[in-house]
Amino acid sequence: MNTPIKANYLLVRFVLCVFLLPVWQSSAAAEQWKIATSWPGGPFIDSCVKPFAEQVTLLTEGRLELRVFQGGVLGDPLQVSDTVLNGAAEMGMQWPGYDWGKDKASMLFGGYAGGVDSEQMLHWLYEGGGAELWRKWRDEKFGLVGVPVCAYSTEVFMHSRKPVRSLADLQGLKVRTAGVWLELARKLGAAPVTSSGGDVFPMLERGVIDGAEWGTPWHNVIAGFHKAAKYVIIPGVHQPSAVFELLINKKSWAALSPRDQELVLLAAKLNTFDFWLKNGEEDAKALAAFADNKNEIIELAPEVRAKAKELGLEWAEAQAQNNPWAKQVFESQRTFEQTWNAWGKYRHFDVR
Repeated sequence: MNTPIKANYLLVRFVLCVFLLPVWQSSAAAEQWKIATSWPGGPFIDSCVKPFAEQVTLLTEGRLELRVFQGGVLGDPLQVSDTVLNGAAEMGMQWPGYDWGKDKASMLFGGYAGGVDSEQMLHWLYEGGGAELWRKWRDEKFGLVGVPVCAYSTEVFMHSRKPVRSLADLQGLKVRTAGVWLELARKLGAAPVTSSGGDVFPMLERGVIDGAEWGTPWHNVIAGFHKAAKYVIIPGVHQPSAVFELLINKKSWAALSPRDQELVLLAAKLNTFDFWLKNGEEDAKALAAFADNKNEIIELAPEVRAKAKELGLEWAEAQAQNNPWAKQVFESQRTFEQTWNAWGKYRHFDVR
């Protein structure tokens, strides 16, 4: 190679090294993680999981990239905590109440009959120490990192093929549900069963079940439950609020820098509020879909509402007697709720 050509060749190599080496290093340093979920699709995936993944990549400037997997691909959609614990996915998203068979305290974090509404729940989580309790509980009981990641308000009590207003209407009713409401619905006289999200619509459509509870109006409209059942029963006394969680494998978590750990936690908190706001707006719009489909909206009788709250509080108090974590969480929530009760009557009023 003659001298001018060799000099130009070396210059080109130098320029490439100077300008492209940082890119190569950045690409090589990027962590690519999998997120296992409980959901087959719909608003949880599109408006909770995917935005969180995008926020993490943005905040970490590409150092952490997350790939979302729909429920059932990486493991049992109702056992996401196991999928993350065994390393099949570095992260997972689920409703914590799916782990109620392992530890009943999970229901107190996820929302339950007798619990507070979503506004109070969010304040308890981020100002009343709830999120810190959540993280300590997941670490101690499951060996996982766990934090809130999405939240929404009161669910639809059920979409039903039969009108349901009173306790008498619930007797023998075959209804799909999950978590502790399986137990409490049975005490109300219903015949509850559980299933993953993807099975709910065909069960309802074919009449395998009489009714199904799943989510708020927005979620249920997307799932099409109002098309499979004429009656929309409200309010969701079984679930005054619901909070979903991000689970992280501890070994994977430890491999992140302290800065990126904090950025992941920030993304989770931002996502919690973004999803709550989005969900509230879409719930209001979803009522129009019920009207267009000529569904009949039925309000539960006061006796059902009162009995559901009574059973929910009795259940939580019973757990607190035998489960130290349930006791700690329940007492924290009740103390916080009592503080808010005095202010509540001034914050909510009807001017019509």
